[in-house]
Amino acid sequence: MAEPSPGPLAILIPAYNCADTIAAVVNGARQHVARVLVVDDGSRDATAERAAAAGAEVLRQPANGGKGAALRAGMEALVSGGVARVLTMDGDGQHLPDQIPVLLAASARSPHALIVGARQVAPGAASPIRLFGNRFANRWVAIACGMTLPDTQSGFRIYPMPETLALGAAGSHFDFETEVLIRAARGGILVLSVPVQVYYPPPAERVSHFRPFLDTVRIIRIVLRLILLGR
Repeated sequence: MAEPSPGPLAILIPAYNCADTIAAVVNGARQHVARVLVVDDGSRDATAERAAAAGAEVLRQPANGGKGAALRAGMEALVSGGVARVLTMDGDGQHLPDQIPVLLAASARSPHALIVGARQVAPGAASPIRLFGNRFANRWVAIACGMTLPDTQSGFRIYPMPETLALGAAGSHFDFETEVLIRAARGGILVLSVPVQVYYPPPAERVSHFRPFLDTVRIIRIVLRLILLGR
C-alpha cells in the first residue's frame, strides 16, 4: 500500500548573526517552499530584519539559547500552525537551496521518515578536526542506536511532525541533532540518508558557531547518557 500523501511542509532556519547570508538563503528557500520561518537566536546584528525583508516569517528569541533550542521553538510554532513536515537548513549558506528538491523527493516517497542530507564534502573543503568529529559522532550514534548513517551531524534534514517533538529530545545546542537521530531510530521512525551537495567557503571567510571542544563534549555526553541510561 502506498504511503499517504505528504502533509504541509515548511522550511525552518535557525540563525545566529547571519545578517550577511540570511537574505540569500531565504530567497533560495522560497523558490521551492512557500513558507519559511527563521528563528533568530538572539542575534546581535540585522539577521531578523533581513530575513523578514526577504519574505520569511521571523521568530525572535530574546537571547542566544543554542541551535537545538531554536530548532525546538521553530518546530513547536510550525506544528501549532498545522505543519506536518519541517525542512531544516542553516542560515550561513552552507546548505544549498538548489538541493532542497533532493530532500523533498525523498520525503515525498517516505513522508513519515526523518530524511538526512548526507553532505558530499570535496577533499580539503572541511578541516581535519571537523572531519574527525563527524566520523567520531557517526560511530557513537551507530553504537547508541544500531544504525549506521553517513552524516549524523548534517542539519539539512526533513523531520516528520509531530512525531519528532514527541521524542522529547532536550539538547539545546548541536547535541540536539545527534540526540534526535538516536531517539528517532529507537522510537521506530524510519531514518533515511540522501546525498546532497554543500558549500564550504574558503577558510578565511567561514563563520561557524560550532565550538569543537565544547560542542563535541555535549554530543559525547548525550550519546553516553542514551547508551548507559537507555533514555
